[in-house]
Amino acid sequence: MIDVATLSVIRRWALRERMSIREIARRTGLSRNTIRKHLRAQTVEPRYAKRVSPSKLDPYAERLASWLKSEGTKSRKQKRTLRQMHAELAALGYEGSYNRVAAFARSWQAKRHETEKTTGRGTFVPLAFGAGEAFQFDWSEDYAVIAGERTKLQVAHSKLSYSRAFIVRAYLLQTHEMLFDAHTHAFSVFEGVPRRGIYDNMKTAVDKVHRGKRRDVNLRFSAMVSHYLFDAEFCNPASGWEKGQVEKNVRDARHRLWQPVPAFPSLDALNAWLEQRCKALWREIAHGKLAGTVADAWEHERQFLMPLPMPFDGFVKHAKRVSPTCLVHFERNRYSVPASYANRPVNLLVYPERVVVVAEGQWLCEHRRIIHRSHDSPGQTVYDWRHYLAVLQRKPGALRNGAPFLELPEAFRRLQASLLKQPGGDREMVEVLALVLLHDEQAVLAAVELALEAGVPTKMHVLNVLHRLLDGTPSPAPVDAPQALRLVNEPQANVLRYDTLRDVSERTVRHAS
Repeated sequence: MIDVATLSVIRRWALRERMSIREIARRTGLSRNTIRKHLRAQTVEPRYAKRVSPSKLDPYAERLASWLKSEGTKSRKQKRTLRQMHAELAALGYEGSYNRVAAFARSWQAKRHETEKTTGRGTFVPLAFGAGEAFQFDWSEDYAVIAGERTKLQVAHSKLSYSRAFIVRAYLLQTHEMLFDAHTHAFSVFEGVPRRGIYDNMKTAVDKVHRGKRRDVNLRFSAMVSHYLFDAEFCNPASGWEKGQVEKNVRDARHRLWQPVPAFPSLDALNAWLEQRCKALWREIAHGKLAGTVADAWEHERQFLMPLPMPFDGFVKHAKRVSPTCLVHFERNRYSVPASYANRPVNLLVYPERVVVVAEGQWLCEHRRIIHRSHDSPGQTVYDWRHYLAVLQRKPGALRNGAPFLELPEAFRRLQASLLKQPGGDREMVEVLALVLLHDEQAVLAAVELALEAGVPTKMHVLNVLHRLLDGTPSPAPVDAPQALRLVNEPQANVLRYDTLRDVSERTVRHAS
């Protein structure tokens, strides 16, 4: 073989010094045909055929290529990894290493991109947006320490396309009610609503993806869009670059907000910090295309945003049936309902932080929502003891061990401990608790506490004190008798005077019978 240095010498001898082919062959030891071939080809550096060596993967190359092609059409969470493919090839008899499989996959991917006339990262067209024209929305998964426990969070990212102002909000789930709440908070922070929203084909918004741009949009998502009066647009499947600004925001937020892992006592505290931190970053980050920072561009853009309407009532409704124990079940948890609706159908309105029970167009009750990420958890039961008062009036004995009454206010518990020592104390206590159905609960508690302080823990005394509190009548002051009313000669007990009744001389005396 001839190297670059030898070829350079041959070209100088033949073309510059006009040396004969015979003399060049004598000096270099190469054949005259070889020298003529390189001079006629006018090659500056020699080229050699690529060396092809057999591989243990060759018999399985076609099968592996078909696997890679089929996996390319699946979502990220459903794709098999190269480790799994290597294990499956080994089961078919492949004896080579994993590195050879990975090298084949890289080569196959590069050829596919070349076939599609794209580079490894793809080629794109720069986009430009007007002030107030559009915003982009996306989800990501990140971690934070909440109440001392490392928690996986679903993070909502909203970003204005013109000013590039962004807001990040964390949730425990990626559901419809969380999506609605994220939009409500984002528009509140942006102080207005853009005219378009750009999304991927997330399941909380799109029920079914058809060919082209046609989508079956979720009804509740459409209601939210109609409420805020913006137009929703959806990207082509697996085309994240169509909302590249928010995709970049997801990546940038990893080191701006989530590294190191933030720690807060509650999710509300974390979200309050995220909002403050995002607004601070607006003032720190240069816009790039416009003069000044993101905050400066937002100040200009917000005058072009649509006015902010009333917050969207972003609940998700579920039809439920109340159990005989006055409970409705949702997400492995149980919530109490007034006893009058036991064994009857109700509707459960689910919000990010609370659940509301309604029936026949009336609001029945509300509870703080419990969310468990672990499917192994048995769930919790949330009681309101007031819901069971109607049952207690028929079954007062249930007060002793009834689960809903384990969390009574302290004053009621002290009164109960005193009344249950007396015959009929169960029913008296039930009648005292039933007072909260007719009067303000704080007034009833105050009456119970005053009765306990007076040392008269009875139903009648509680009623007496309660009526005085409601009527505004002050409690009677204790009577302090003045010293002038004290007897000078206090009477003494003398039973001997009764003997005079037996005296014979006084038998003629008539006494009252």
